[in-house]
Amino acid sequence: MDIIKMSNKHIDECVDLFIDVFTKAPWHDTYSSRKQVVSFFQNYMANNYFVGYVLKEEASIIALSIGMKKPWINGMEYYIDQFCVKTDLQGKGIGSYFLKLIENEIQTEKMNAIILNTERGFPAEKFYKKNGFQSVDELITLTK
Repeated sequence: MDIIKMSNKHIDECVDLFIDVFTKAPWHDTYSSRKQVVSFFQNYMANNYFVGYVLKEEASIIALSIGMKKPWINGMEYYIDQFCVKTDLQGKGIGSYFLKLIENEIQTEKMNAIILNTERGFPAEKFYKKNGFQSVDELITLTK
């Protein structure tokens, strides 16, 4: 398995993986069209702070992480907005392995932390905590 920086040539395969994973339990996301998800990826990749990675096994993308460099007082952080592993490969250590590879990559790119949001009580919360992430009790998410 190899980690590769995400590029435009990966969009179609990443969109397929993203839709396949997030339309199933526990998320059950719905999208108006595939084009909507393609546009999401294109918009993210057009951001000058975009950082994305794919994990390939042989010729197939089996995991992805999209996010951005986020400036902070103590330096740049990698904000993960979306992270997923192919459904039939979940629970086999691939996500943990991918996160470890990402940690190595961001260090070489002079980013000093990984931050993310996830839903309380979803399997993702347990996954991230198992991989060393901690919740910050003083922080809340607000939306308008």
